[in-house]
Amino acid sequence: MAATKPAKKTTVKKKTLVIVESPAKAKTIEKYLGAKYIVKASMGHLIDLPKSRIAIDAEHGFEPEYITVRGRAKLLKELQGDAKKAEAILLASDNDREGEAIAFHLGNALHAKAPDVPIKRIVFNEITPAAIKDAVSHPGEIDDSKVNAQKARRVLDRLVGYNLSPLLWKKVKNGLSAGRVQSVALRLVVDREKEVESFIPEEYWTLDADFKKGRSAFTAQLVSNRGEKPELKNEQAVQKIIDEIGKADCVVSDVRETEKSVRPKAPFTTSKLQQAAANRLGFTSKKTMQIAQQLYEGVNIGSTRVGLITYMRTDSVRISPVALEEVRAWLTEHYPAELPEAAVEYAVEKKAQDAHEAIRPTYVSYTPDSVKDHLTRDQLRLYSIIWERFVSSQMIPARSRTTSLDIAAGEAVFRISGSKLIEKGFYKVIKTLSSKEEKESPLPELKKGEKLELLKFHPEQHFTQGPSRYTDASIVKTLEEQGIGRPSTYAPIISVLLERYYITRSNKQLVPTLLGRMICDMLVEYFPNVVDVGFTAGLETRLDEVEENRIQWSLMIGGFYGPFKERLDEVSKSLESFKGSMDEVTEHKCEVCGRPMLKKLGRFGYFLACSGFPECRSTRSIPLAKCPMPGCDGEIVSRRTKGRGKEFFGCTRYPECDFISHYKPLPMNCPKCGRFLVEKYDKKHGSHKACINPDCDYLHSPDEEGEHEGED
Repeated sequence: MAATKPAKKTTVKKKTLVIVESPAKAKTIEKYLGAKYIVKASMGHLIDLPKSRIAIDAEHGFEPEYITVRGRAKLLKELQGDAKKAEAILLASDNDREGEAIAFHLGNALHAKAPDVPIKRIVFNEITPAAIKDAVSHPGEIDDSKVNAQKARRVLDRLVGYNLSPLLWKKVKNGLSAGRVQSVALRLVVDREKEVESFIPEEYWTLDADFKKGRSAFTAQLVSNRGEKPELKNEQAVQKIIDEIGKADCVVSDVRETEKSVRPKAPFTTSKLQQAAANRLGFTSKKTMQIAQQLYEGVNIGSTRVGLITYMRTDSVRISPVALEEVRAWLTEHYPAELPEAAVEYAVEKKAQDAHEAIRPTYVSYTPDSVKDHLTRDQLRLYSIIWERFVSSQMIPARSRTTSLDIAAGEAVFRISGSKLIEKGFYKVIKTLSSKEEKESPLPELKKGEKLELLKFHPEQHFTQGPSRYTDASIVKTLEEQGIGRPSTYAPIISVLLERYYITRSNKQLVPTLLGRMICDMLVEYFPNVVDVGFTAGLETRLDEVEENRIQWSLMIGGFYGPFKERLDEVSKSLESFKGSMDEVTEHKCEVCGRPMLKKLGRFGYFLACSGFPECRSTRSIPLAKCPMPGCDGEIVSRRTKGRGKEFFGCTRYPECDFISHYKPLPMNCPKCGRFLVEKYDKKHGSHKACINPDCDYLHSPDEEGEHEGED
């Protein structure tokens, strides 16, 4: 019997394992690399500090104790299994401090199970076939300085948060927390709120007049009287000027024309993108970054999948030579007359790390119109402003002409100005980002000395506006200007404060809660350094120095921690416990058992609770003001509608009294009629104080609706 031949061994060709952070990015990159590569996602950090304890050895160089993140062990094991079968491993997490730390920890974990498989680091600024293939062709090593900078920030935040929070639990209230950078941002919001509250509006008036020449009619505003700027503090002052003008001749006394050049703005940085998206599109910072992440990681455009924008966390306006060449070639084809002789350069700010170029489209040829069918509405809107901002930045300036007409009426001078674009320049590609400079307001053709007919006066009452509350856009701008946080942290700072209920959003404005104000006031009094803007900005600079390898990370932490720990120990011993001290006995009686009600601070502000707790668990809202309805002795409390639970304010004697207001009563009464003031908001006036009484003219616009409505 013939011997059987041994079966041939089938050799399985090993592949290169590429590990990115998200499945969406993995999906895009896998399409570019082909069959020799397998792309997996780590889903962010797999190895980090434990949540249950501080895990920093302050006695031995602040070494952190890292563990596998709870719930991530299975994924890590799968990646280690893939690593054993791989020919090589490429770590492709984001090209920033956080991404470098993810790659560092993951690399160590994989090396422990697959010590013979070479591990390299690849970085890229955009997810396009060319960028990914170039990165794979030029792998490098982990950047230890970046890892140390991330470690320093993580340790710093842990030391502050995990030391301050227990102090707040012990002295104030369980469940509170304080973060290093978030506490500074909270202070900005609280300080601004105090300015808003202390501002007293002052009355002033303006005077407009309608003029006519032939068929042309227009309105001009009073700018001077008897050679001086008029001070119109009340209606009497306005009427006096109207009487003085009387039937005086109205003559065009001056016609001036000025021209100005309007330069295009630089491409977006992270903070400028968040500001533009908030102002133009109404996006929160968090939403902006989520959508930008989707555009960066890749979307399906027909049969291809491509990252539409470059990396969205950057503080630089730098543009790569390849991108400049591409945009200039596109402009040569589509807008040759608007192409400057040389590429436009924008100065990078001194504070910028300049690690990444500006946010721009990866391919200029993917115009918003060409991709609109493949994107969601919000993706398209955000992509449009990124594309417009980048392309317009490499075009010639626009030129506008402003004409101002002065009309003399007796000793008074009225003025009207109008602008006209005489050269559109970069505005030719601006649609979503169009601004007031682009909107024309032409004037009638008039010459000096021409007589006009005065048709009608328009006196109007106003009140001075106080400082504006922060919005997502303005807080990000302030954080950037003050050097607090970095591009990757702006959105999380706002999110954390909202999640902790230290601030809320009202009409897109950021308002501190009672809880937020209390925490802030305590930190300002006992830990002024922690909430000091300059001190925090200095720490950010030190973290940058760690990344630049100019200072050892543990020495940087030591310089902060010594004085901080000393102050912490001192406050822990000397500070009296506030627990229960804010519980205030009130004159209100419990409707269930008749015992006195206590004013207590809860997560959502103050409320009334029965002093007989836990036997009696009765609670109710705190009265905010006396009911303004004649003959009613009820009080105004906060209520919520059914369904979405929108807050409104109504009388405790409902249904006998049907008064409601959609505006929260302020802790101040009207000096004219004695009823309470409220804070109102509209697009024309913004936030402003007004009397709740529709028959009272104190801080009250006559066109506002009455508040005496029945409850739904």
